[in-house]
Formats: sequence, C-alpha cells, structure tokens
Amino acid sequence: MSQQNNERAVVLIVDDTADNITLLTSLLGNLYKNKVATNGPKALQIASKEPPDLVLLDIMMPGMDGYSVCKELKANPATKDVPVIFLTAKAQEDDETHGFELGAVDYITKPISPPILMARVATHLALQQARKSLAKHNEELEAEVEARTRQLAGLQDSLITAMAAMSETRDNETGQHIRRTQLYLHALAEHLKDHPKFKDSLTERTITMIYKSAPLHDIGKVGVPDRILLKPDRLTPEEFEEMKKHTVYGRDTILAAEKELDTPELFLEIACDIAYMHHEKWNGSGYPTGASGDNIPIAARMMAIADVYDALISKRVYKDAMSHEKASSIISEGRGTHFDPDIVDTFLRISDLFDSIAKAHSDHFEHNGQQQ
Repeated sequence: MSQQNNERAVVLIVDDTADNITLLTSLLGNLYKNKVATNGPKALQIASKEPPDLVLLDIMMPGMDGYSVCKELKANPATKDVPVIFLTAKAQEDDETHGFELGAVDYITKPISPPILMARVATHLALQQARKSLAKHNEELEAEVEARTRQLAGLQDSLITAMAAMSETRDNETGQHIRRTQLYLHALAEHLKDHPKFKDSLTERTITMIYKSAPLHDIGKVGVPDRILLKPDRLTPEEFEEMKKHTVYGRDTILAAEKELDTPELFLEIACDIAYMHHEKWNGSGYPTGASGDNIPIAARMMAIADVYDALISKRVYKDAMSHEKASSIISEGRGTHFDPDIVDTFLRISDLFDSIAKAHSDHFEHNGQQQ
C-alpha cells in the first residue's frame, strides 16, 4: 500500500490472547495502522484518547468482556460512531442479537478466516469513510446549493458502492444480481413514466434516484446471522422468519445514514422504501408490514417484480434456473395478488428487455443461493 503510515486507517485490536493478536496484526499490519489492547479498560483508554477508525473486539475476556466494552464505546460521544466488529467463538443467535443491540456492525467467528477478516474490515472501513465524508461535505456545502447538489451526487455513489459491497461480503448473491435488478428497475420506470397512474410520481429525477438506490435493496442482509444467510439449502420456517428481518435491518441502516443529513434526501427516502418494502404484496400478504395496494411505495412495487424475476431465472443450490418464459408466466399469474396489475402489464410488454438484460449480465459461475 502506497499510503504513508499516518494516512492509514487505524484499527484497534482488543483480545486477551497473544496468538490471536499476533495473527490479526500480521494480517492487517501491511494495510492499516494497528493499535492493540489486551483488556477492556486499556481498550477504552486508547479509544478515548484517539478514536480509531474501527475496533476488532473479542467478546470473551476476563474482567470486562467485549459486550461491556462495546456499550462504553457507544456511550462515549467521541467513539459512538466507531464501527465495532466482534470476534467470537460464540455462534448462538441470542449472542449475535445482543451484540447488534449494543451497536456492533458485524461478527467474525473464530477460528478466523483471513479472507473473511480482510473483506469485512475493508468493507466496514469504506462505509465508515463514506459516512464521515457525507457529514463533512454536507456541512461544507450548505452555503452553495449548486455545489452541494453536485458533490452530494458523488457521495451517494460512494455510499452505494460501500454499502452494496458490504452486502456482498455477507451474502452469496453475485454482483451481477445487483446489476440486473438495477437495470430491470430502470427499464420498468422508463416504460411506466407515461402511464396516467404513474406520470406524476415517476419524474426523471425520481427515476434516476430509483436507479441509484436499487443496489441497496438487500443491504439489510448484513444483519442476518451467517448460519441462516449462508445456509446451502432451503430455510426452515423459523429460519425464514429470521431472514425476513433483513427488510427491517435495511431500513434502519439507511435511516441511520439519513440522520447525518440536515435535510431529507429523495435518494435515501427511495432507498429506504425499496429495502424495507420490496417483499410486500399487492393483496397485503407480504412482509414486513402487510401493506397492500397503493400503500406500498411505487419503487418497492417495481423492485418486487424485478427481484422475483431474477430469483426465478437464477440457479440456486436447491433449484434450477427457470426459463424466461416460465418466469414471465409466474409474474403474470401474480397479477393483482403478489404484484401491482399495472406494473405487471408493463413488465409483460417489455419482458424481452428483461431477458436481454439477464443474458447480457449473466452469472458466469455457479454459487450457493439463499431463499429470498
């Protein structure tokens, strides 16, 4: 890495085991500036004096455990925004839930996998940098509306990249799935904008924001436990109930980013609508809220079709890929029950475009898939 040492991101490693510290510092030392603490009080002292960019925090430590350290970090205004990744041999759902409730952003289970560690650290540092940049630039651009708009567009793109990349490190979906659904959504919006029902809502600016925010539709999967998210076959009913929570996690993640802004932003509002409500159904039988009909945001109604279509034509461990014709037939059968009838009608008129997008951005390798 060409950056000077004082320009590197600072990672605070907190672990009471010498072997673990040796492993982590050897893996991260070439890319980041490492600080080390072997107990909770020392970690808090280091973090308070000079807040790091990220904390890797062991849970099981004598005296003050990782949960207590995390709680103290989040209570301190100087360190409350520093992302905390727990390092733990624990894998129980209750343990993970407790950690997320305290404010942790992720879990890495022991024994540590170097590729997973490096990917998670890089992703969370990128997201942290995007958050800091967003806050900083928002303050700087208040006096000049035109410059603020121009620079905010760049920040939106970096936020999408960071957050979508974080999702990909946790999930077995490919980047092509994200790209395909984004293009499906744009195609639907462009062909719906002249429809009497949608012409007032689907302005050119709104369509652009829908296109930009589409990659964040499954960002909430970062909050789903690995044992469910990475399960290589169908989920049990209980596991699926936990998987459903990714809609809530996605909404909360985007709302947290929105709080950094002094005024509401259409981009984040639409991203929140899509992440939270793209599994709702026209007849009210979807989740997480059971909303129905026009009470479901337009962008979420469009994403419902795009996401289901892509799931149907994609191969998964537990199913083969369906043909375009079969997938289109299933979408048609869901008209008025699962999907908005007017959007289905538009989909059927441009289904060949969906097929072309799928072929142009196909997955060139097999990978495990999850129930959506």
